[in-house]
Amino acid sequence: MTETADDLSAPLGQDKPRRKRRLRLPFTAMQLLAVLLGLFLVTFAGFAIFNRDPLGGEPMTRIAIREPKVTDEKPAASETRHESKQDTKEAPKQAAPGEQKTVTMIDGSTGTRHDVVIGAGDAADKGEAASAPPPVMAGIDPKLLEKSRYGMIPVAAGDLKPFNVYAGDADRAKAARMPVVAIVIGGLGVGAAKTTDAIMKLPPAVTLAFTPYGADPGKLAERARVQRHEIFLQIPMEPYDFPDNDPGPQTLLTSLSPDQNMDRLYWHLSRMQGYAGLANFMGARFIATEPAMQPIIREAAKRGLGFFDDGSSPRSIAPQAASSASMPFGKGDIAIDVVPTPTEIDRALTKLESTARERGVAVGTASALPVSIERVSAWTKTLGDRGILLVPLTTAMLKSKSS
Repeated sequence: MTETADDLSAPLGQDKPRRKRRLRLPFTAMQLLAVLLGLFLVTFAGFAIFNRDPLGGEPMTRIAIREPKVTDEKPAASETRHESKQDTKEAPKQAAPGEQKTVTMIDGSTGTRHDVVIGAGDAADKGEAASAPPPVMAGIDPKLLEKSRYGMIPVAAGDLKPFNVYAGDADRAKAARMPVVAIVIGGLGVGAAKTTDAIMKLPPAVTLAFTPYGADPGKLAERARVQRHEIFLQIPMEPYDFPDNDPGPQTLLTSLSPDQNMDRLYWHLSRMQGYAGLANFMGARFIATEPAMQPIIREAAKRGLGFFDDGSSPRSIAPQAASSASMPFGKGDIAIDVVPTPTEIDRALTKLESTARERGVAVGTASALPVSIERVSAWTKTLGDRGILLVPLTTAMLKSKSS
């Protein structure tokens, strides 16, 4: 009766509203869902708590590195103690000598990237030869070499010092009477083509600075010396944004102990011979950190080397440290190819001339870009006509010290 009354009272043209049916799961099904959800949460919590992933699930890339062949030779006791020290202090891991590794080097000033194979080359397929010390270059005075665990490194022999013996030829009497400029081309040894261009196209008075990387930097450095170029060795040092900006394997780091950095320094020193001094490669943080930098300067001075600061870090303590160690020192005044265009490079070279006239000596730095080599080469050909003498870096360093 009620249902009939509802039908009569419903408005015309509209259907009677129907009751919605609710889907009810059996009580046992609800329990099953709750159990499954609980198991999922327990599993997830256990994974998060007990899985030790320092990267927090970030993507990882695994690189296969060929281990050097292990020999039966046991390291000296002092070396064993040194290695144990390195194991107890955490630091950014880098390639050890003898490893085969491709490293992307980033120039901090230009952002240019270079892929470098460390420890490769002809020796890469010869097993034990890949980790062998680099051969001694031709024309090197054996009295100025000392054996290290990585190979031969420079040493002073009384009054005989690498800084003097390997300095480039220059008329120093003439340099004392007139304004002089020195040009340092850095980043060499990585990329045989650009290194060869710098060696062959630039005058001998231009100083060439080599990094310790590349397939065979020693062979290129030897060729530079044959062409009468003075050479310096660039030591990779920690920049402020390390490791995002990475100078390469065996970089000297402020987080390492003096002994650890000294061991890395010896590795760099052994990569080639015949250099008159050292220079920083990047290193804005390291070169401004006195506890890290002072031991490196003292060691270089003890071995009869000079030190060149490229001038990229205004907070560098290298000038004071070198003065305390009574070692030859030089600093870059103008980076010539910060903007690598012919117009801007020519403008920087003109500014370098003005600095030389004002101070008596000026040092410019540049990379081995084709445009840089071309403009510097053209500039040096007419420099003498303008009353300025182009000299090797060592001559400029000595003149700065005496003035």
